[in-house]
Amino acid sequence: MEFKDKVAIISGAASGMGLLSAQMLAGSGAKVVMTDVNLELVSAAANEICKKGGDAIGVQVDVRDYSQVKNAANIALEKYGSIDILLNYAGGAETRMLQCAKPFHEQPVEVIDWGLDVNQKGTVYFCHAVMGTMIKQKSGVIITLGSVSGMEGSGGAVCYSTAKSGMLGLTKSLALAGAPYNVRACCVSPGPVLTRPGMANMKTRLGRAAEPREVVDFILYLCSDKAAFITGSNHMIDGGRLCGGMD
Repeated sequence: MEFKDKVAIISGAASGMGLLSAQMLAGSGAKVVMTDVNLELVSAAANEICKKGGDAIGVQVDVRDYSQVKNAANIALEKYGSIDILLNYAGGAETRMLQCAKPFHEQPVEVIDWGLDVNQKGTVYFCHAVMGTMIKQKSGVIITLGSVSGMEGSGGAVCYSTAKSGMLGLTKSLALAGAPYNVRACCVSPGPVLTRPGMANMKTRLGRAAEPREVVDFILYLCSDKAAFITGSNHMIDGGRLCGGMD
């Protein structure tokens, strides 16, 4: 089992690629701390993994609150004794999540704050909360989630695009800070992924959106020993969208 006895913390783990990652890691022997703002959903998801023989717990975390983020890291250490993998999935376009279709200059500041706090600050918080442990262990992998929107921009979800472009600098900085201690950091920037129906309408050169498994498979590769020499890099999984010419 490739991840036997590894301890993983996953944000946004109640649904989508966060949930799929938790299921796959647990199926490969990992102990998984699943965090999400929705306690009922994340607890139910963790219980389902345990029923199938995996080892997972659900923890309520609003990534905008550092005390809740740090509490999840503490729970991982107290229950399992280490933190080997951090997957930062929590996020979403503020205009969609808060149902605010107004142009950027007309959006309430609360929408702006949500877009930056959840997509950028929340990831920084989680990285900060686990980095010290990984340095002491002299091992660890941190995965940040970028987006094709962080590379090409978005006239609608401006703060989402801003935060996702910031993942590139965060990843490089974490890689530099962690390299002397064998702590790696990588960014994965997906194009459209079929975690919701609307993604099917976003154009790619391959003419389709990605299946969630196609992205998660690569993320778990980056977390494995097979990727031990990969750090500080951004990896596009966008079906060729950024090759250009997508009207």
